[in-house]
Amino acid sequence: MHIRDLNRFLFELSENNNRAWFVMNKPRYDILRAEFLQLVTNLVAEISKFDPAILGCEPKKALFRINRDMRFSADKSPYKTYFSASILPSGRKKPSDGGGPAYYFQINAQGELLYAIGEYMPPSDRLKNIRNQIVADPDGFGKMIKNKTMKSVFGGLQEEGKLTRPPKGFSEDLPHMEYIKLKGYMVWTEVTTRDMNPDTLEATLVKGFKAGYPLATWLRTASFSA
Repeated sequence: MHIRDLNRFLFELSENNNRAWFVMNKPRYDILRAEFLQLVTNLVAEISKFDPAILGCEPKKALFRINRDMRFSADKSPYKTYFSASILPSGRKKPSDGGGPAYYFQINAQGELLYAIGEYMPPSDRLKNIRNQIVADPDGFGKMIKNKTMKSVFGGLQEEGKLTRPPKGFSEDLPHMEYIKLKGYMVWTEVTTRDMNPDTLEATLVKGFKAGYPLATWLRTASFSA
């Protein structure tokens, strides 16, 4: 993965987010896309060493398209200014699809690498199952969120969209109520790719994903049925 070339391409795309520029620069994109696919292929192999469930993930299906969905957006820019992938057993790209915990990462036009593990804003039935599992397994959940390695890399669970009151059907005095109020169960962090080479980029992601594995494996204990 030629990181500088990717950063440069994405920066130029952010300055020229239109079809004409993209068509002219499609050969650059194709090369970078192929390199990104190889990175994801390598990651699937490395992640599966500590998380065998990932072994069946098809790298091509893990990649997100660069085209934006503009149907419901005021921003009509046709292209995303980042490369991204979501690695999970189900083949569904988005944790919000209810497909379970994912290993997600993206590199943007500013050269920032974001990587994350978990389920971002899962659908209501899946969210209820996760909350029920916290109630059913308070000790296991408590042990997971205190994992020292995970906390050292990511800190705590993200609290975007957190409820101010207990969700319907959950008593306020339940253990871990502040976590039951969450609307997603994910950890993430951001670092710069400025001083990275292909080997350090891959190593950073593998190390980070391994640190977040306790969250992924705990989330899989929650039922996937309605």
